Amino acid sequence: MLCGTTEMIPIQDLINRIRWDAGFGASTFEIGYLDHLRGAVIRIPFRRMRWVPGNRFSFDFEDEEGETRSIPLHRIREVYRDGVLIWSRPRQRGGQAR
Repeated sequence: MLCGTTEMIPIQDLINRIRWDAGFGASTFEIGYLDHLRGAVIRIPFRRMRWVPGNRFSFDFEDEEGETRSIPLHRIREVYRDGVLIWSRPRQRGGQAR
């Protein structure tokens, strides 16, 4: 969901808009990604995300221990703009998000 609509846009399109649309991207964004080890969605500031040139399938960030982690885009579950949920991945059947 994006900005109150039910239209689902691909996460890559939303990320590109945040990165390249100066007006839209001027807000404060957080993403929530599925952490398999913790079994939970972890929120991080968008500004901590790093993009490897040519890689359209994942992002890197430095975790609390100083380790660089690479997260596939398909594990992004939520995007928040100024603290408001603007995008979420639909849940799979049985209530499990993939």
